[in-house]
Amino acid sequence: MEELKDKILKAQETGDIAALYVLENEAHETFDEQTLMAYYANILELALENLTNALEVARQFDMTEVQDFATVRALYEYAIEHYSAGKSVDAAALFEILSGLTTDQAFTAAMKIHHKSAEMKVSLDDFINAIADIEATQRAGTFYISAFKETAE
Repeated sequence: MEELKDKILKAQETGDIAALYVLENEAHETFDEQTLMAYYANILELALENLTNALEVARQFDMTEVQDFATVRALYEYAIEHYSAGKSVDAAALFEILSGLTTDQAFTAAMKIHHKSAEMKVSLDDFINAIADIEATQRAGTFYISAFKETAE
């Protein structure tokens, strides 16, 4: 457990979100729920810091760069957390930010559909059941809902 804590501390000190995601399974096996919540809060804090830095210099994230990819993943998970909690206005705002955050056109297009759904106050369950194509998303292997039913447009 001490070795895991040392790895996590090193990743936190260097702002290495990708390394924290690599350690995620081990953290789940080792830590209690309260410690895990702090673990994910730290990932989010680092992602928000990266977002702030990118916005200050008007830089888009490059999904082929591991730290950018991990940052976008953390921000997407944060938006989905809001959506899941019924905070559709906050989720819509986060999806809107995400839609302009990367150079990845497929991600941008998917976030626009997320944004519109949250803006229209479609519940996350209804979004998943009526708009998203979960099977196609799983086949695509993306961390975000990337495929949609034809009726989504």
